[in-house]
Amino acid sequence: MKPSFFFLAVSIFLSFFSCQPSKEKSLHKESEKHWSYEGETSPEHWIEIEKNSNCDGEKQSPINIIHKDAVIALKKNELSINYSPKTLVSKVENNGHSIQFDFEYGDLIVYKNETYLLKQIHFHEPSEHKINGIVYPIEIHLVHVSKSGKITVLGIFGEEGTESDLFEFLESFLPLENGTHKEIHQKLDLSILLKNNKSYYSYNGSLTTPPCSEQVNWIVFKNPIILSETEVLKLRDNMPINNYRNQQNLNDRKVFFYE
Repeated sequence: MKPSFFFLAVSIFLSFFSCQPSKEKSLHKESEKHWSYEGETSPEHWIEIEKNSNCDGEKQSPINIIHKDAVIALKKNELSINYSPKTLVSKVENNGHSIQFDFEYGDLIVYKNETYLLKQIHFHEPSEHKINGIVYPIEIHLVHVSKSGKITVLGIFGEEGTESDLFEFLESFLPLENGTHKEIHQKLDLSILLKNNKSYYSYNGSLTTPPCSEQVNWIVFKNPIILSETEVLKLRDNMPINNYRNQQNLNDRKVFFYE
């Protein structure tokens, strides 16, 4: 009877410890949660799963821009946009959060006497920013970075109407599976986005995705561009549904309006 008891005890001991790796694996998997736009990893939970982020900061984006509360800017030449028809799009990728087009050296802006190079553009559907509570079908973000690492983002709304040659070109590289990319290396003139769009709002905010870094210059154009419903839907079908962050408090910040 003693040997049987011994082997039984050993079996129980080994059985107990053999369960530990699966438990550790489960805990490890839990700690690797990545942010998304739905469920337990949606924007309301970003600060919980992105511990070293600024997602609970006081200067977050996006915001609802109330036109009557905006301060009319006295300086008129804060922004200079220098987009060249010779600038090349290097690639397009589906990063799981949006469709993103990366650019080679060429396009740049000068904002408050500092030069920012265009790095990439991506899309949110519907829009993240609002003007007087209005939500647009889509918002385009053009991300620019200076040599010192500062960020300025141009936000442009899109509303449904006629077809856009620009979006027909961009969407010719879609569909694109999550986590994949395509090389492009073709010329693209983005100046058409701002051809008849001179009025804009500016404020100090953050990235609208983790790590929600603050000290981002936001320039949100007042008037939307026009693209077709089909073009909006094609972009939507290649991105997570409702890939927008919820509205953030303005707190003590000021929004400036440039006519």
